[in-house]
Amino acid sequence: MRPAPGSLLFSSASSAVKMFSIPHLNNMINTCRKIKKDFHAALSMDPAATSRLEVALTYAGFHALLFHRFAHWLRNHGIPFIPRALSQFARFITGIEIHPGATIGSGMFIDHGMGVVIGETTEIGDNVTLFQGVTLGGTGKQRGKRHPTVGSHVVVGAGAKVLGPIRIGDYVKIGANSVVLQDVPDHSTVVGIPGRIVRIKDERVAEDALMDHIHIPDPIADRFVDLQLQIDELKKELETMTRKKGDA
Repeated sequence: MRPAPGSLLFSSASSAVKMFSIPHLNNMINTCRKIKKDFHAALSMDPAATSRLEVALTYAGFHALLFHRFAHWLRNHGIPFIPRALSQFARFITGIEIHPGATIGSGMFIDHGMGVVIGETTEIGDNVTLFQGVTLGGTGKQRGKRHPTVGSHVVVGAGAKVLGPIRIGDYVKIGANSVVLQDVPDHSTVVGIPGRIVRIKDERVAEDALMDHIHIPDPIADRFVDLQLQIDELKKELETMTRKKGDA
């Protein structure tokens, strides 16, 4: 038996009222605040940004976040299909794929952005910077939490891959092209494949250093230098022993 037209109209109206109830409106206001902080992050952290208009019209990272904020809001309100369609449209025009299920804090900055992928169960804190080619992805086909949790004030260098349900602490710097597969504590630097942690003693990373993902320690190169010093020392000892033997 088909419902009466009046009941359908009443059902649609009640759904609309529910969507725009006070808690949901507060959620929308919070989303708008995040968008504002995203905009200011791009304007303040990119030295190439010359004006507000330029950021608003030409920054693909900001555009991708704008689409994501809206898609995430719709998904949280049980709207089917449209959030995923929005994320794919954003991917088409920006080259950045952010699943509408990902939870992203305020002040996010995606620099250049081409090739960035953020998975469904990813959680990202505030004031995080991602460079082009970054993947925050999963490992395997398991359902549930399968993507990284990234803290606040984190910088992920170009081409880096952070995979699996691991935790990246606050004030962490991940070097370009690193592959991170394990948890990273706060105030740390990660480099290499697989990622190796270079612990920064409980000192807070300076704010003005957060964008620097190039000048970071290289433990592999440091180890080679140590080995070369040991070889040079052994050569000197061998030469001394040979000279003494010849004098005798």
